[in-house]
Amino acid sequence: MTDAAKPVSIAAATVILARAGPDGVPEILLVQRGEQLAFAGGALVFPGGRVDAGDIAIARNPQLASGFAELADADAAARVACAREALEETGVLLTEGPVPDADALAAARHALASGPDADESAGFAHMLAAMGHKVDAARFIPFARWEPPAAVAIVRRFDTRFYLADAGRSASAAIAPDGFEAKALRWTSAAQALADYADGRAAMVFPTWCNMHRLAQYFTMAALFDACAARPAPYVQPAFERIDGEDWLTISEGLDYPITRDRLANQRRE
Repeated sequence: MTDAAKPVSIAAATVILARAGPDGVPEILLVQRGEQLAFAGGALVFPGGRVDAGDIAIARNPQLASGFAELADADAAARVACAREALEETGVLLTEGPVPDADALAAARHALASGPDADESAGFAHMLAAMGHKVDAARFIPFARWEPPAAVAIVRRFDTRFYLADAGRSASAAIAPDGFEAKALRWTSAAQALADYADGRAAMVFPTWCNMHRLAQYFTMAALFDACAARPAPYVQPAFERIDGEDWLTISEGLDYPITRDRLANQRRE
């Protein structure tokens, strides 16, 4: 396939927010998307969204960001997008600086959610400057990069970079869904999320399902973060395969994913 014939993917970023549960097992913050949304409506996902054109300007501004100098533009912009989308969808603040005024932070979050999509990065930059906060690149550990199969017609193709982040002090009881993209929020272990999916109590798209299996391998925060920091983020591009008369969705072996395929009939497609 020539470069001109390759389908165009939209740059997106997703943050896997983790905290230690009561038994020390990592809990992950999941967003239930609104049913009215065109992509993954009603499904459980990690907070995230499209990378805005203005996100790279924040990453390259030393007044608003730190630790980005050695990062490629796509990586740098995606980490900023993670911080912006996490705040907008969940209220989790992943930036570094003085403890913000609660009312001012709520107003800034409302402005992010209610303004035009094209203005979100500008609004986020204004919020950072007003609070004296910076996005710290080191807070976001590359976890994986997923892109749809090149040969398959998909209406919304997202080239999505996943990052792991310790929710830390931001994971307070005050967080709440934005009510549009995020209908509800849920802290859960990866194992419990997979059990709910298997029992029909939760919906997931294939990348989320696979990433949950990967997360479920780790039983402490240290084990999870050390394992992810020790290896480059894998590039994952699923493929459709015919196996024993059935259609399967598969990913490559050797990428730290314990489950690498599922019957296509079981999986939700967008």
